[in-house]
Amino acid sequence: MSELKQTALDLAPRRSTVMILGETGSGKEMLARFIHGNSPRAQKPFIPVDCSSLSDTLFESELFGHVKGAFTGATRDSLGFIRAADGGTLFLDEIGELSLHLQAKLLRVLQEKCVVPVGDFRARPVDIRVVSATNKQLDNMVREGAFRQDLFFRLNVVVLKLPPLRERQADIIPLAEHFLKTQADLYGESVKHLAPQTITLLQEYGWPGNVRELANVMEHAHVIAAGSEVTLADLPPRLQAAGGLDTPEDLSLQDIERCTIAKALKKMNFNKAAAARLLGINIQRLNRRIVRLNIRVPEHQQ
Repeated sequence: MSELKQTALDLAPRRSTVMILGETGSGKEMLARFIHGNSPRAQKPFIPVDCSSLSDTLFESELFGHVKGAFTGATRDSLGFIRAADGGTLFLDEIGELSLHLQAKLLRVLQEKCVVPVGDFRARPVDIRVVSATNKQLDNMVREGAFRQDLFFRLNVVVLKLPPLRERQADIIPLAEHFLKTQADLYGESVKHLAPQTITLLQEYGWPGNVRELANVMEHAHVIAAGSEVTLADLPPRLQAAGGLDTPEDLSLQDIERCTIAKALKKMNFNKAAAARLLGINIQRLNRRIVRLNIRVPEHQQ
């Protein structure tokens, strides 16, 4: 990872397109943001695009923009992702999901450094740095005719292979602490710390969901932990089982109840009446459970 970080720093000031390879959830967008943040384009937009999230017709408009009246519902002009990234970085996640039709249009943008919005004929100049990512074998897709060879060569200038989290043990705890701080900042709460046994388990766990799974686990732990320390009992059941923790059924149910109530309170901005309605219970019962489960409520909402 130190070598990968140094390579990313070395290429950040360049204009070269970058391809990031790695398993789903391994942190490819985080690496792309790191490259952007250390480039001369850092003060310009970083626009992430999930190529698998939209239908072909809608995605063409979202990516390239459109003019008013281009299609039913196009009531005004739209820049599109590419022009929105002008001067900055366009991050194309899951690039292997892009249709052949859109691959051809994207190739033209990269070659001519301009984009033609849907419904228009005028080319608009753009200055973008493209970073793409995939968990697929694009070279195999090229051989099968599912991915354009010319676009593949355009995108495949510099390739960074991001190892899965299970192969990056030194990253696990710093990332876990980062995600705990993110949760604390989100809710204006104190940062929780990892107990020694928790650190050991996090380092030994296989992380099939990679960095994304770790982020979710730390969100769970922040909500569940009653004190300032994240213990094994504050982790999701699958991690407790991996650590050989013998957790009684009633404690597991209690954890679920605490998590559900805490999330309802936060969703309703700690308005107890609104949270009680959301949970389908009266406010007196909610107050009793808050006390019994030792759920933190900001002082101004007590």
